[in-house]
Amino acid sequence: MYEHLNWANQRILEKLQSIEDENQEVCRLFSHILFAEKVWITRLRGLDSSQLPIWSEADLEVCAELVLQNEKSLTTFLTDLANTDLDKLITYRNSKGKEFTGSIRDILTHVALHGHYHRGQINARLRADGIEPVNIDFITFVR
Repeated sequence: MYEHLNWANQRILEKLQSIEDENQEVCRLFSHILFAEKVWITRLRGLDSSQLPIWSEADLEVCAELVLQNEKSLTTFLTDLANTDLDKLITYRNSKGKEFTGSIRDILTHVALHGHYHRGQINARLRADGIEPVNIDFITFVR
């Protein structure tokens, strides 16, 4: 799932970099995916994420950096993770300061699905602007 997530983020980034006029809403959605991934990685590592943005204006240069940082951080986290750790519970605070507890498995699933949802929104907006959307289907990835 995470190899697909990184591949899909890279394909979206490349598409957005190829478009002449930067669409603010599309960039906002893409940066949201990337900032949210960073927040969740931080939480999974047991660190405080309260000062990290989830929705923030970021240009494609910032997005490109986040794509690289998140891929490296997620790869490191997953490489160091044992299967027995997946059901381990972690406690974290959301962006409003409310405390939650969840399993690493559920959080990892959420991160993968969250990004996929918003990449679909990006593709819908690209199509509405007359731009060919990016094929980020999982089956395309595995082919």
